[in-house]
This record gives sequence, C-alpha cells and structure tokens, in this order.
Amino acid sequence: MFNDDNVVVGLEIGTHKICAAVGEMNDDGSVNIIGMGQSKSNGVRKGEICDPEKVEIELRTAMDTAEKMANAELRNVFLGVSGGHVRGFNNRGNHTVLSSEHEISEEDVQDVIRNAKAINLAAEDTVIHAVRQNFYVDGQEYLASPLGICGSQLAVDMHVIHGKATRFQNAIRLVRATQLEVNEIVFNGLASALALLTAEQKEIGALVIDIGAGTTEYVVYADNAIRFSGVLAVGGDHVTNDIAFGVKISLSRAENLKREYGSALVRADAKGQVVNVTSDVGQVIKSVNIEHMQRIMSLRLEELFQIILGDLEKAGLTNYLRAGIFLTGGGSKVPGIEHLAERIFQMNVSHGHAAGIGGITSALDDPQFATALGLVKYGSMKQYQRGARRGLVHRVQDIFGRFWQRD
Repeated sequence: MFNDDNVVVGLEIGTHKICAAVGEMNDDGSVNIIGMGQSKSNGVRKGEICDPEKVEIELRTAMDTAEKMANAELRNVFLGVSGGHVRGFNNRGNHTVLSSEHEISEEDVQDVIRNAKAINLAAEDTVIHAVRQNFYVDGQEYLASPLGICGSQLAVDMHVIHGKATRFQNAIRLVRATQLEVNEIVFNGLASALALLTAEQKEIGALVIDIGAGTTEYVVYADNAIRFSGVLAVGGDHVTNDIAFGVKISLSRAENLKREYGSALVRADAKGQVVNVTSDVGQVIKSVNIEHMQRIMSLRLEELFQIILGDLEKAGLTNYLRAGIFLTGGGSKVPGIEHLAERIFQMNVSHGHAAGIGGITSALDDPQFATALGLVKYGSMKQYQRGARRGLVHRVQDIFGRFWQRD
C-alpha cells in the first residue's frame, strides 16, 4: 500500500469515457503512473454531465479499477473540466508603486496580480485559472519576477480561464457522491498540454489540440506561459454524425465505418471502393462509397482546424509556434490527420506523447489518456510546491528554535 501523501489522482469525465489515472510522486516531484481505470461515459454530452446517475455508476467502476491496480486507497482527485461554456482570455493588471524609493516589493507584486484577476465576468461565471505571463515596469518587459527593480508603474499580463460555476459544481457534487474529495478543478486543455510539452517546447512556442468525442480543447504555450486557450463543442462524435447523415446509416454503423475505413484525407485507394453495411443478421442494408465517406470526414476536420487557425491569427500567435503543433485525444487517431493539419496550419504537426511522466507504458503512448495523465502531472506539481513551502517553514522554525534554545 502506497503512502497517501505521495499519491495523486487525475479524473477525466469525458463524453465517451471516464478515466482515472493514479500517480506516485517521487522525491524530486516527478511522477510515475501506477494505476489506470476506465469505463464508458454514459450520461455525458459535449463534455458536460446530463445524467448524473448514469455517470456516477461508471465513475465508481473506473475508480475501483484504478484503486485496485495502484494498490492504494484513493481519497481525492484533481478533476478535469471542459465544455463549450469554458473561455480563456488575456487580461492586464496595473499598479502604482507608492514607496518613497520606488523599489518593487512582494506586496506590490501581489497587488498587481490581484488587479489582473479583478475582471468583470457574468454573475454565473467563475475563474478556474489565472496564469501569469509577463511583468512590465514602466513599460519595460520582464519575464521573471520584478522584485527589487525600481519603477513607478507595475503591470502584469495574465491568462484567465473561466466558465459557468453551476456546471463545475455539478461535476464536483457528482464526485463527492462517491465519497471522494476534489482537490482542484483543472481545465482539460491545460492538463493535456502539461502532459505532452517539454520545458523547451513551452519556451519556444507550441500548440496542443486535444480532439475528444464531444469537445476539442486547444492551448498555446510560449515563453513558458499559456498565451491562448479555447474550447469548441465539436469532436469525434460530430464526424460520426456527419457520416451517418451523409450516407444515411445509423450512428453505430457510422462509427464502425469510421474506425475501419476512416481517413482525414481522401486516399487514392478509396476511389471506386464500396463497402456493404449489413444488419445484425448479416443482411446487406446499404452500400457505402468509401471515397464519399472520407470526403465527409475530411471536410468536418478541415472546418475544425480552420476555426482554430482563425482564432490564432486574430490573436497574432501563428508566428510563435516554433515547436509546432501537437495532436492528442481519441479523435486524433484518424489516419492522415497530421497531413491534413499540416496543410491547414502550414507548419509541422505531430502526435504528442507524454513527457516527464513514467510508469505504465500503454497509457503513456495512448493519446486518449493525455488529459488524465496531465491532471496527475498538474496535481503532482501542486503537491510538490506545497511540500516545498512546508519544508521551508519547518526549516525556518527549526533555525529559530535552535537560536532561542541557545539564548
């Protein structure tokens, strides 16, 4: 049985699957995956819970599997959240340095950060992340802390991610109904980026696109900070729906065709190829032109990438992605999707792989688990930082204790 203090659990309640990943923290803050649990996700639509009772049953199944594999008692989780209501934007806070010598103090830094977080949101919205980007002192940019620098005007840019409080609360209550506590809610797109990107890629600029069943999240990192994030309520299910509508077959048969013959680009060998769709008793009910089906898929995925590209162009970020684009999520498994994305974005595109995480190889190599792995990595970073702060406090207390004992 593992030490509870070293165990971190990431929980993703997705449109197609519920996934729990269990990590064991090492002394240096790195993490190894020691358990995985997965179940179907009945009761979730477009990344949001619509039938809590069904979701709770599947959630218990996933958590039980993860707990047995990890041989650890799981008590709390870092919970991933998404949905079309989640938004991200950049905001600047300003602060006047009032000290007589105009030397920036820790209090000044905290004041300007509070000002950047003080944004006007709709009453039903709440902030889940406020990520610091750059500081400015009298207009000059500082990537690191401006403590001790002299200046009269201090500013900071932050990336703020927010969404509907009630939607987040519904997910939290569902988890608590299974006798688990939620340490923190985390944007799925942020988690996926943390799972895949190295420190160098975060520095030189990268875009992570996570294509799930019901949603697609995307995050831009540059200069080691989030510069942009977004969610589209479009994913692999919409590709399946387009096929079903376009060739006039059921959703289940469209999903099977997508998995067996799907492609993000129309393949040369698909021309003239016809596949018979049969009933449960083997009777032919439909003949499907594979070229036509692949064209339907290609158009939907091209539209998805074009929307993301348009957002990046508006934000002026297309020239900052020197590390390229990384695809992940179950919807990214479509053959040819990298080539389609390269054609749209005009830059290098590849499938992302877990970086800086050890453990179960099958989970690390599967793009559908990127979010859950990233939630574990996020949680381990948070717990390591808290442990380091506690350690510092204890060391200071120990020093002062010895000092007073000498007197």
